Amino acid sequence: MKTICKTGIVAALLAASGIANAEWSANLGFASDYYFRGIFQKSASASGGIDYESDSGFYAGTWVADVGGDIAGDGLEVDVYGGFAGSAGDFSYGIGVTGYYYTGDFDDTYQEINLSAGYGWLTIDAAIGEYDAEGGTLDYQFYSATVEHNGFWGQYGTFQDDFSGDYVQLGYDFDFKEVDFGFSFLLTDDNAIGEEEQALILTIGKSFDL
Repeated sequence: MKTICKTGIVAALLAASGIANAEWSANLGFASDYYFRGIFQKSASASGGIDYESDSGFYAGTWVADVGGDIAGDGLEVDVYGGFAGSAGDFSYGIGVTGYYYTGDFDDTYQEINLSAGYGWLTIDAAIGEYDAEGGTLDYQFYSATVEHNGFWGQYGTFQDDFSGDYVQLGYDFDFKEVDFGFSFLLTDDNAIGEEEQALILTIGKSFDL
């Protein structure tokens, strides 16, 4: 597998976009239950990250979350990502790369290409990736469709290729005194690790300009 260099992604994007027009921000968050693409990661998970975005649409960042639970050991999830995003009227688009890395023995490495397109209240996302497990490399594709209006949103996600499973999640996001809150309900009849899940999830987050 071709390894994505964490520092290389950030360095290349910073050089391409021009640091003079950069905007830096940081974020802190908490989830009563952390699920990613319908798969349980940890109860009471804290997270934080740093992001860079230029006026030309280039972005890069890193995000760290506390993971671990009954199905795997404890550790940290470290995401590193970068790409380009833009819009034209009601149409939005994006292309990027993401690497998911883990400390401890929670999981192995995922690396993927991300594509997105949206119009108005609808956004379609696709991820084409490889999973570097101890038993060998697995290929996967993930697709999702998200609708959003006035803070209310719904998402359907599905895995293809060497992974399978799908889920539906419905939620409402709002901010109060510059703090972001979210409530959602998740339902999976068969997720990517072959388990059924139902969960009510609370998220709290705060962003800071640097």
